[in-house]
Amino acid sequence: MNNPGASNTPSVGIIADDTLQGHLLATAVRSQGFDLVVNTDPVQLEREKLAEGPQLWIVDLNQEDRWEAFLDELLEKAAAPILFTDGQAPARDEPGFARWERRLLSKMLDYVDRPRVEERLDSFEPPSRVKSIPAPREFAAAAAGGDVPQRIWVLGASLGGPAAVKIFLDALPEQLPVAFVLGQHIDDGFLDTLSRVLCRDNGFECVVGRNGETLRHGKVVIAPVEYEVRFDESGRIFSTGNEWEGPYAPSIDQLMQNVSDCYGERASAILFSGMGNDGAIAAPVLAGRGSEIWAQSAPTCAVSSQPDSARDTGAVGYNGSPEELAAQLVEHVRQQLHTSGMAS
Repeated sequence: MNNPGASNTPSVGIIADDTLQGHLLATAVRSQGFDLVVNTDPVQLEREKLAEGPQLWIVDLNQEDRWEAFLDELLEKAAAPILFTDGQAPARDEPGFARWERRLLSKMLDYVDRPRVEERLDSFEPPSRVKSIPAPREFAAAAAGGDVPQRIWVLGASLGGPAAVKIFLDALPEQLPVAFVLGQHIDDGFLDTLSRVLCRDNGFECVVGRNGETLRHGKVVIAPVEYEVRFDESGRIFSTGNEWEGPYAPSIDQLMQNVSDCYGERASAILFSGMGNDGAIAAPVLAGRGSEIWAQSAPTCAVSSQPDSARDTGAVGYNGSPEELAAQLVEHVRQQLHTSGMAS
């Protein structure tokens, strides 16, 4: 896992007569892990690329009447399928951008496979031994293994995520009174290995959150890949019988939403390294409910597209490295316990 990489990466070409639209399309294509090999307007396009170019063309022409001859040539000579877009993209900081980007990806997957990411969990070793943060005295009064979780944090991760999440967990004191739910984009067959790796060097219990499992303080539950899960007030996890929505499983957006629907302000989220924008749709929803939304800082990510997309929504209240996020969480929980202790 130290060297995450993508294999079987589909190649994509963009033809747009509007520079800004071409830029937004290119940003969306790259952030999802595709290989962008052409990004040009109809005038500058090298015609030989139509026959020898990418596996998919994305075409966006605002002035179709102007480009009738070009469209005829494109349809005649392009060897790859052509996806015509249907409208101007919102600005990256507008609420609708993440949904626009998700719709574009869904349409692309009608023509090409999604990029496959190889996470080498079998040989994963953290960069160095992480020093655990001392537990504040306030934690002693909060039972780590209480029956009903009072603080639930969703951890969302994709490419490069396991390394970041492990460093984050290794830095936390095992007495931390928090229940974690991890949404990690990964093949189903690696979930049990992931659960062993993440908590190998810390005091947390780590399990795959299949139907009937429970959330508890001091426990990391990994969302299953094969079906969507919901939660009840006692912390029990149950299958909805449905697949996760969207192109990747588990859906981090859906997981964040389901946890928030059950636990309200007691639920918060941290988005770690990853491709794409999973989490960016739910982030402002949770922030609007009073939840904390944090993200791994871009320079410390293997791939920063996922936390960057959440930052673009304006919902992220804190950014940091995995160690800094751990320290911030310890202090945040300490302040919560201190305040509640004073109130009682």
